[in-house]
Amino acid sequence: MRVVVADDHPVFRMGLCRLLESVPEAEVVGEAWDTASAVETVAETLPDVVVMDLHMPGGGGVEATEQIRRRTPDVRVLVLTMHSDAALVRKALRAGARGYVLKDASSEEILRALAAVHADQAILDASVADRVFAETADPGPFPQLTERELSILERMAAGLDNEAIALRLGISVKTVQNHVSNVLLKLGARHRGEAIARARDAGIGG
Repeated sequence: MRVVVADDHPVFRMGLCRLLESVPEAEVVGEAWDTASAVETVAETLPDVVVMDLHMPGGGGVEATEQIRRRTPDVRVLVLTMHSDAALVRKALRAGARGYVLKDASSEEILRALAAVHADQAILDASVADRVFAETADPGPFPQLTERELSILERMAAGLDNEAIALRLGISVKTVQNHVSNVLLKLGARHRGEAIARARDAGIGG
């Protein structure tokens, strides 16, 4: 099992690498400390699994997960973070993560989660599972939007223009424009500002 470890805290990253290197069936093939290095390291090493922190410089682990899953869909992502907020869990899963474990988990729990994700099984930390299942059952404020359209709307509501969204998601400006048009149509919004206002009223991006 080839693993990349992505975490901006050097001490934690070092400890996790040592844990993984103590397991005969695991090999650490790369380390990353921000969004860009995570995406680049995965593209260069093509691991089986990425162990991903969420709060990293350059956009964060959710952004990195989304880019990795789009560029290298066979690579699986296990989130390992200190944050148990259900909305953040949902974003990570929507971005393509197969597992979500908290950093206070035991070494044995982390290794079991890693093995499960490597076997393409979904796994959630027990302390957040109930909240995540409740969130997942909720279709959200805009169920008519696809995941990509909702991602575009979130970034619109966060104040990004089409060029910035394209750069952040690694897609063309024309593709972003097409998604924005679909968002406006599905929301029945007359213009971009109205769509943003509705998103912020729903607690998105504001």
